Amino acid sequence: MQSKAKTVDQYISELPEDRKQAINELRKVILKNLPKGFAEEMSYGMIGYVVPLKTYPKGYRCNPSLPLPFINIGSQKNFIALHHMGVYANTTLLDWFVKEYPKHSKTKLDMGKGCIRFKKMDQIPYKLISELVAKISPDEWIKMSEKAFAKK
Repeated sequence: MQSKAKTVDQYISELPEDRKQAINELRKVILKNLPKGFAEEMSYGMIGYVVPLKTYPKGYRCNPSLPLPFINIGSQKNFIALHHMGVYANTTLLDWFVKEYPKHSKTKLDMGKGCIRFKKMDQIPYKLISELVAKISPDEWIKMSEKAFAKK
């Protein structure tokens, strides 16, 4: 479910009430802990945190006119999604997250390659998310993404 909202505030205002609180809390945790240099914007119909083009003019490998994506959060039909490209690109970070998750949540981890799904809004592990988003700086993410997604 991609939103056509042009701003983050518009996106949030269009959410059902039960999702607004969880998305607002996720956003607050991300903004508080995200290393300096990332920017918040609407990205792929969700709230995105990106390396701006002024910092990394090469942009996203799939579409160089777009900034390098790092994290997206969005409300889907049956869950809230947190897409974290660092978890997708770095197995060490993925292994850390998978190991830490049970210490922070009673629910089973529901995760794809880089998409973490939260079906129970009251059981989102905000403290763990705060630790996750703080682990990679924009410069580290640029190097990591260039290495992980280099054309072979």
